[in-house]
Amino acid sequence: MTDCCPPDSPKAYDRYDAVSYTPYPQNVPRARRHVARLVADWGHPGAAGDAALLAGELCTNALLHGCLRDRLFRVETSLAGTTLRIAVTDPRGERLPVPRASGPGDQFGRGLLIVRALADRWAVERLTVGKTVWAETTVPRRSDA
Repeated sequence: MTDCCPPDSPKAYDRYDAVSYTPYPQNVPRARRHVARLVADWGHPGAAGDAALLAGELCTNALLHGCLRDRLFRVETSLAGTTLRIAVTDPRGERLPVPRASGPGDQFGRGLLIVRALADRWAVERLTVGKTVWAETTVPRRSDA
């Protein structure tokens, strides 16, 4: 875990963390708990629940639609001022997420709708290999900053 900036990044962050996970279902709750703990430790415990939900949805989408066997997915969490960003990178750039309608009996299909409801902004970045899906939300400015 680092507290400043990702390597070779043009952006400066107040806080930054990145963890890579194997593409197994048990790593989704691990990532969710890790993001929630980071956000709380970074002084925004009120935003930890939404951050965990965003991380969980992005990780689940990566696991279901973007991961390949034995290829890791990466979760990056950063805080720049009042902007909290959660980004999940997976190796399948040809499969881009698209929000879709789901019926009452559908087990899947609501993840990106949840992301759209919780995030102020979200997008997909195509990479040379893979893609990154990110969501940003605004957190209150810390009173002790």
